[in-house]
This record gives sequence, C-alpha cells and structure tokens, in this order.
Amino acid sequence: MEINYKEKLKSIRTFIFDVDGVFTDNTVYLGSDGEQMRTANVRDGYAVQLAVKKGFQIVILSGGNSTGVAKRFDALGVKHVFLGAANKLDVFHRFLMEHQTDSMHVCYMGDDIPDYRVMKECGLACCPADAASEIKSVSHYISPYNGGKGCVRDILEQALKVQKLWMDDEGHVW
Repeated sequence: MEINYKEKLKSIRTFIFDVDGVFTDNTVYLGSDGEQMRTANVRDGYAVQLAVKKGFQIVILSGGNSTGVAKRFDALGVKHVFLGAANKLDVFHRFLMEHQTDSMHVCYMGDDIPDYRVMKECGLACCPADAASEIKSVSHYISPYNGGKGCVRDILEQALKVQKLWMDDEGHVW
C-alpha cells in the first residue's frame, strides 16, 4: 500500500523546486531591452525563508537563467540555486551525491515536462494545480494552488506543520 504524502512529509528535509510555473505563474514580461521579468508570491517567499531557518535544505533547479531569480533566492537564504540546467536529472543526481542525500527524503515540485524524470526518482513528487497532465500523473500530491499563487507555501507549510516546526496554538513559531 502506498504511504500517503503527509506521512512522507514527516521525513523530508530537502525540497527542490523548479521556478517557472512553480514560483511563477508562467508569465514572462519582456522589456524593450529583452530583459525577462517575473512576479513572485510573497507568501511563498516567507515559507522558503522560514524553512531555511528551520534547517531544511531548499534547492532551486531551473532550466531558466535569470540574475533576478538568483538574487531573489539569495535574499531568501537559499544556498543551492542551479540555473540553466539543461538536464535536471543530472543536476539532481549530482546534488544527491555531493550532499549524501537519499532521494527518498527529497520532495520535488515541478510543473512541466523537464521536471518529469526527476519527479519519478524523488521520494515525494508534487505539483501546482495547473501543472501539465503528464506531471500530475506522476505526482504524489497536487496542490490546490496554481504556480505563482501559493503552491510552494502550501507544501512547505504542510511539512513544517507535520514536523511541528510551524506555530503553536498561540501563534508562536516553533
């Protein structure tokens, strides 16, 4: 019998996220100089920085290559940012080896075909509500939130709660 995703969240300490379609709504604004701009959800950012403070490894794995994206995650305390990843599975395997991490203790959230192979190999595969159907088919959990609209906060908050690292009944963060 398959273990439900909340049970899996109890042992997850590493979260790997795609950017476009997960942290963003897949919209890219094009400046007259060719610069690409994206929007980011502040609540997703709050959950990321809290998860980092609570000792989770947060990893960004994106095929895109934007200095704005790199700066955003640096400001949130994320130490592992891999941009311009042509082969996400290779980067995933290299990260696991370098950090002696078992793939079964990794949650990966992606939204489109380049994420598929990694999602098949991680312990907990998640996606936003508006992910591609192929990605939904391999996900253990589909967030009710779309990309860029709180799906990152959703999975991180759930993990922090099941590991008793979120808040107590009086509003104090554990």
